[in-house]
Amino acid sequence: MLADDGVPLVQSGVISPSIHLASTSLLKLIDFIADELPRWRDRPERKPATSETTLTSQFCAHMNSASRQSSWDFLQFRTEEPDEVVGGRKIDLVPAPSGCVVWINGRRHFDFDPLLPIECKRLPTPTGAKRDKLEYLYSRYSSTGGVDRFKEGHHGAGHALGAMIGFIQDGAITPWEKRLLLWTNTLARAKIGGWAVADRIALRRHDAALRLGVLQSRHARNAGLGNIELRHLWIEMN
Repeated sequence: MLADDGVPLVQSGVISPSIHLASTSLLKLIDFIADELPRWRDRPERKPATSETTLTSQFCAHMNSASRQSSWDFLQFRTEEPDEVVGGRKIDLVPAPSGCVVWINGRRHFDFDPLLPIECKRLPTPTGAKRDKLEYLYSRYSSTGGVDRFKEGHHGAGHALGAMIGFIQDGAITPWEKRLLLWTNTLARAKIGGWAVADRIALRRHDAALRLGVLQSRHARNAGLGNIELRHLWIEMN
């Protein structure tokens, strides 16, 4: 920025005025993200990809552009963001303030602070020696289980609301909902990792034309943490 005399102005540690959001604003943000998924998938200039990392990076770039042209223009999106509580853990995608302070429920968020932790997963899970077909929910071989990371407090321990994006690369939304219900019941019957029937993921909204689904689940957490609600945004890629 230049002053009137052409000399650069130096601003250090300056954040623009605060933005106060209602308690329901994060749910509206999730709706915004969900609505952008089909627009991102169908962009002709988007290069075809199947890798979870590439898809997440592409979507992050799209969201940074989309937010600038919306009422969410005070946000930025970042990938592979370190978890706020659990060291060494990284969250796939986060929205955060951009050049402002955002207040929600009396808590202030600077540009360093994720507003919402988002985990991204492919459906089905890619094959591999250490890959579990249940990996969207739980993995027998590692701590890569998507929902399980939230249940264990490995992701989003400082949040009561999180989200997951499911890139469906084979099949459709309704069959996948039924399949994950079966898997949840299997984990619950086997009494694995505190899983219960109450952990089921239920469809809330299904747009067959856009091939988009929004689902919901609620989970008890370990380590004295309160319950967490997850919104699952599923997009059929093919």
